[in-house]
Amino acid sequence: MTNGFLSCFMHVGLALVLLAYLPVAFVCRLVYRLLVRPFVSGEDLRGKVVLVTGASSGIGEHLVYEYARKGACVALVARTEIALRAVAKTARDLGAPDTLVVPADITNVDEAKRAVEETVAHFGKLNHLVANAGVWSSCFFEEITNITAFHGVIDLNFWGAVYPTYFALPYLKASRGNIVVTSSIAGRVPVARMSFYNASKGAVIRFYETLRSELGSHVRITILMPGYVESNLTMGKGIQKDGNVGIDEEARDINVGPFPVGKTETLAEVVVASVRRGDDYVTWPGWYWPFHMMMCAAPEVVDWFSRAFYVSKSGDKDGDTLSKKVLMAFGGKKSSLYQPETIHSQVMNEN
Repeated sequence: MTNGFLSCFMHVGLALVLLAYLPVAFVCRLVYRLLVRPFVSGEDLRGKVVLVTGASSGIGEHLVYEYARKGACVALVARTEIALRAVAKTARDLGAPDTLVVPADITNVDEAKRAVEETVAHFGKLNHLVANAGVWSSCFFEEITNITAFHGVIDLNFWGAVYPTYFALPYLKASRGNIVVTSSIAGRVPVARMSFYNASKGAVIRFYETLRSELGSHVRITILMPGYVESNLTMGKGIQKDGNVGIDEEARDINVGPFPVGKTETLAEVVVASVRRGDDYVTWPGWYWPFHMMMCAAPEVVDWFSRAFYVSKSGDKDGDTLSKKVLMAFGGKKSSLYQPETIHSQVMNEN
C-alpha cells in the first residue's frame, strides 16, 4: 500500500511540475529564438586553438574549414596523413593562421594522448576539442558473421571521443573552453539494421550529458545529433557483416531511403554558429527535431516505423524494404533533393 501511494504521489507531483514548467520553458525558448538568438554573435574564434578528430573527410573536414574561416588555428587528427595535409592546406587558404597535422589512431589511448599533447606543445593552449571521428555499420544483428569485429564501432564512435576528451580536459578547463562531440539522431531514435551504430551514438549522448553535469560552467559541451548529411555514412562506407570495412550502396539506399541528404558545408556552418552561441545541442536538418519528441512520447510509433520501413516482409530480401521502394518510386537516386551526386562516389579517406 505504501509503495502504491508513493508511486501515485510521485506521478502526480511530476505531472504538476511539468504542467507548470513546460509552458514557461516554451515561451522562454520562443522569445530567445525570435528576439535574442538572431542578434547573438557569440564567441570570437580568432586565434583560438581547435583540435578536430576525424578531420580528413566528411563532417570533420568541413568543420575544419568553418573554424578556419572564423580565424581559428586548427589541429587535424585522423589516420590518413596525406588526406590531412590536403585539408590543412585548404584550411590555411580559408584563413586559419596556423594548422597542425597529427596522424593518429584515437582508438588507441596512447595515440589519443599524443594527439592532445602535440597540439598543446605546438600552440601552447587548447580552446575547443571537436570529437568527430566515427564509423557506420548497417546489417541485421543475426546476419553478422564476425561479431568481434564490431568492437570497432564502439571503439571509434565512443572511445574515440572519450579518450581525447580525457586528456584534453585539463587544458579545456584552463581555457574555459568547449567540447563539441558528434553523435547522431540515431542515438535518440534507433532504427533497424544499425544496432551497434545506434548503441554507440546513444552512449555518446548519455556520456557527454553526464559530463556536462559534472563540469558545470567550467567547460561547455555541445552535442551534435545530425540527420543524414553527405559523409562516409551516406556514401555507404562502414563495417560490413563480415567485419570488413567497405562500401555497401545497397545498405545505404535502404537506411537512407527517401530521406533528403543535407549538405555537409551547411551543417558545418550551423554547428560552428551554435557552438559560438554556447548551444547544448545541434540537430540538423531541422526537420529531424520532431523525432526527439516522438521517441519520448510515443516510442511504440518509432518501433512500428522502423519495422515497417526497414525490414522486408519476406525477411530475407533487402530489395523488398519499403524504404527502398519509396526511394525508387520517387526517383531518389536521380534527384539531388534526396541523394546528392557526391555520395555516389567511393570515398577513400578514413577518419
